[in-house]
Amino acid sequence: MRTVCLSDITIRSCSEPAGRSLTFKEKLDTVRLLDKAGVSVIELGGMTGQLTDTLLIKSVAETVRSSTVAVCAGDDPDTISAVWEALKNTAKPRLQVAAATSIARMEYVSHRKPADVQKYAVAAVSFCRTKCADVEFIAEDATRAGFPFLCGIVSAAVEAGASTVTICDTAGCMLPDEFGAFLGRLKEAVPALNGVRLGVRIADTLHLADASAVAAIAAGADEIKVGALPCGTASLGTVADILTARGDALGACSGIRMTELNRILTGISRACNTEKTDRSPFEDGVRAYSDDVTFTASDTEEEVMKGASYLGYELEPADRARVYKAFCRIAARKDAVGLGELDAIIAAEAMQVPAAYTVESYVVTSGNTVDVVAHVKLRRGEQTQDGLSLGDGPIDAAFLAIEKITGHHYELDDFQLKAITEGREAMGQTVVKLRSGGKVYAGRGISTDIIGSGIAAYVNALNKIVYEEENA
Repeated sequence: MRTVCLSDITIRSCSEPAGRSLTFKEKLDTVRLLDKAGVSVIELGGMTGQLTDTLLIKSVAETVRSSTVAVCAGDDPDTISAVWEALKNTAKPRLQVAAATSIARMEYVSHRKPADVQKYAVAAVSFCRTKCADVEFIAEDATRAGFPFLCGIVSAAVEAGASTVTICDTAGCMLPDEFGAFLGRLKEAVPALNGVRLGVRIADTLHLADASAVAAIAAGADEIKVGALPCGTASLGTVADILTARGDALGACSGIRMTELNRILTGISRACNTEKTDRSPFEDGVRAYSDDVTFTASDTEEEVMKGASYLGYELEPADRARVYKAFCRIAARKDAVGLGELDAIIAAEAMQVPAAYTVESYVVTSGNTVDVVAHVKLRRGEQTQDGLSLGDGPIDAAFLAIEKITGHHYELDDFQLKAITEGREAMGQTVVKLRSGGKVYAGRGISTDIIGSGIAAYVNALNKIVYEEENA
């Protein structure tokens, strides 16, 4: 019985125009869970924002243990080299080259003639092969391509070194039997496909992607692109269930650990589907830290910095030393240090800078029959600036008021609040993480007033961004 690889495109779909928006932390949490479930391949988007995407690829490389990590490398040698530089330390790397194959997609998306599309695609596959042993060629909109052209570009890609060829029904208009027959016809016309892995991606336009995936497996497909979350393609959960229940009829299995999959899919959905309104500054709601990751006094600086990387930080050498020294002080007094505590240590110790903004005052009004309104005053130098905003709650309103003052919106990567003393006058500690230019900046605030501690933490992180921007 052959093993059919399931290649998850959840993270990659986030970089596509119609894809859902996931924060950096949500992406890492999703990757970690997919790897734990035994998904064969985890796909990432290409280099759209150099710093942000490089950090994501490197962070995923450190997170993934058993899955292949695939990244769309484009067809420009400089971009391919940049992607490979970020991906090369992954245990199982894969470079992907995608090319439009239908006339409509070549003209209106790629803006190239057929001969140029094949020329650039083949050159890219060949260049990728000099970097990586696992290269995937993706034929986009293949079911609407001219069949002779499709056969020619697929043959040329295999000859150039592609080890996987993926055929896409981008429009999603083929019925399952038609798609299975199309794959069979292509395999007959291109004998070279028998020596490589044949993959498929099917759009769920007619809600038949799962059925078409089964037809593709029956026709000899070795790899199916799926989504752990709804992303317009075959469902990871459904395809895995079908292979488990009826794999004997197809002569195929998935290798997915089904006992864990349903729980993991629920965890991914919970991690990525926090509701928010358009006016909220929160990109991802409030998240709980993983209980699976802890550190002890015996952990080295390198091991602790892997935890920092998992949280999204890219620390300078001086900050690494300060953070590790503070970690050692705390770890010496307790059995284990969790991710939440490490986050607070980084917020307190890393990148201490002069305060560009200081909090003068704040007033927040709320009730069960009125909108929450926040009025925040910040001082910068000799000037006091006011911000007034509505919000979904006191913290939302206060953060939006600060955005009015600064004139900038930064991705709110995380917000954590916990009590650090007990009793009626308990002190609350807030950690706010803002993302700017692909880098995380953390601030910490402590107060008996949770709104005050949240504002202080936000301004602390904001000051770090301002300092780095002004001293770049």
